[in-house]
Amino acid sequence: MDTEWRSGNGIDLLPDSRRFVPALLEAIDEAEESIWFEQYLVESGRVTRRFFDALIRAAKRGVEVRVLLDSFGASGLGQRDRTRLSTAGVALRHYNPFMMRRLRRNLVRNHRKLILVDRRVVYTGGYCLTDDYLGDWFDLVVQAEGPVVEDWITLFADLWESSRTRGDRAQVERRSLGAQAGGMKARLMHNEGHRRPTIRCSLHQRIIEATRRLWLYTPYFLPSRQLRRLITEAAGRGIDVRLLIAGEGHDHPTVHLAGQRHYGPLLEAGVRIYEYQPRFTHAKFCIADDWVTVGSCNFDHWSLHWNLEANLEVESADFARTLAGLFDEHCADSRPIQGRAWSQRSRAQRTREHAAAMVSAWLAGLR
Repeated sequence: MDTEWRSGNGIDLLPDSRRFVPALLEAIDEAEESIWFEQYLVESGRVTRRFFDALIRAAKRGVEVRVLLDSFGASGLGQRDRTRLSTAGVALRHYNPFMMRRLRRNLVRNHRKLILVDRRVVYTGGYCLTDDYLGDWFDLVVQAEGPVVEDWITLFADLWESSRTRGDRAQVERRSLGAQAGGMKARLMHNEGHRRPTIRCSLHQRIIEATRRLWLYTPYFLPSRQLRRLITEAAGRGIDVRLLIAGEGHDHPTVHLAGQRHYGPLLEAGVRIYEYQPRFTHAKFCIADDWVTVGSCNFDHWSLHWNLEANLEVESADFARTLAGLFDEHCADSRPIQGRAWSQRSRAQRTREHAAAMVSAWLAGLR
């Protein structure tokens, strides 16, 4: 599925779960026709119960509710919760169930996160449904209305009807959505592992074309050699290049160590690196001049080479300014990595980084 730029979209930023969780639940409660819910990480608990209660209420009032979960990401979801959905009339499917005869294929996961309400508005971002996640972690959601939603409808429908969901094919009604006066230009970009690396290709091209700034915000920084080279070259052109990376309370310390191994050459090239301190941050976005990409995709091997991912790209000085303001706020609450101090870090720290990087390289080589 190829997507194109679409004009006339209304796009809003919902930062932090204290803002986007009530907004998502309200949207589900106000749905009149349909709710299509796609998520990676779902575990039984208080947060999931709140969302499932809302989905069940919607199904009972006659709303068509479809839930598409990744079979691995939802392994922490109890059978009782699954039964609750099915009993209430919610259509539930799982992506890529484990298969012993095709072990490598099991590594391909659906990491996308989206909620489509009435096939009119889409919510996407990095959020998950676990008690550990919401409240303690920072994340963000973007809400989009307008013609770009048509592509998100097709994205969901194509996977829902796919053989990898192990479900019966069901035709999904498509619809055309009108443009909003003064709306933003946006498009859907989605990865299908290394077979369709459109998010990666788009990101690389924007880095090459950037003339003023390149700001990357990510919890997991495990860049390929090519991405490191492009970032270094951008800094060499005199562009304001910054990396804002999760620091405090990292949920995958080994991944964090593997990413830190790349700090030295980037700092030498003039890249400014910050590690966010107040709490773990799970948000991911990139700003290149007035272009923004935001969604489920991390800047690591899994997202860029293995997973199914979906991002919203936006061309808008106003929206870029809004995200840049958030970026600046978080930089102020971060620990700046100083080149001289980093070069003097302990041998033990270097050894841990090297070991973590070896594991990361091995996993990246599996594809």
